[in-house]
Amino acid sequence: MRFFASALILSLSLLSHPLGAQEPARPRGAPKDQTEPAKPNPPKVSSLDELFGRLGKAESEREAKGIASLIERRFSRSGSDTADLLLSRAAEAFGKKDFPLSIELIDRVLALQPNWAEAWYKRATVFYQLDDPVGAMADLHRALKIEPRHFNAWTGLGHILMASDDKVRALQAYRKVLEINPQMDDVKTIVTRLTPEVDGQDL
Repeated sequence: MRFFASALILSLSLLSHPLGAQEPARPRGAPKDQTEPAKPNPPKVSSLDELFGRLGKAESEREAKGIASLIERRFSRSGSDTADLLLSRAAEAFGKKDFPLSIELIDRVLALQPNWAEAWYKRATVFYQLDDPVGAMADLHRALKIEPRHFNAWTGLGHILMASDDKVRALQAYRKVLEINPQMDDVKTIVTRLTPEVDGQDL
């Protein structure tokens, strides 16, 4: 499971007008032409609901990955600069395999933003690395209670259930992933393999 996604922002410099394109001098006191070229409207920012709608209708895995990346960026913003900074530091600690520090930082995040699904998902990831599947599952359920469309949380839940040999519920989790993001080929492969194994088993 990817723990933290970072976005690269490219800055483009504006070109100044060449000298030959400057306005001719006006007589003193002459009114300036008030007509200005219309400014293009900024692109409309899609809502999270719209992004999930597009994700469900994506026609290729490549298209779905692009939309999923946009959704993950939304998930990674809490609305609190402090919480966002703490979670980024938790990600750095995770990358250095300092899992106790990562947990401590995410605990602080959750004290500030207890309804941030992404923070619960991230802590579940750390718990899993600490070989604590019970803690990981509890946090994944918290994340999914807040945001039922969190496809990464559903995927993580499926992985943990598979590791505990609960193939029936693992299949349910993976199928939930595909309801949200039908183009996840790796999950489709798992579902195709698991379906005949659990067919007919009682829940």
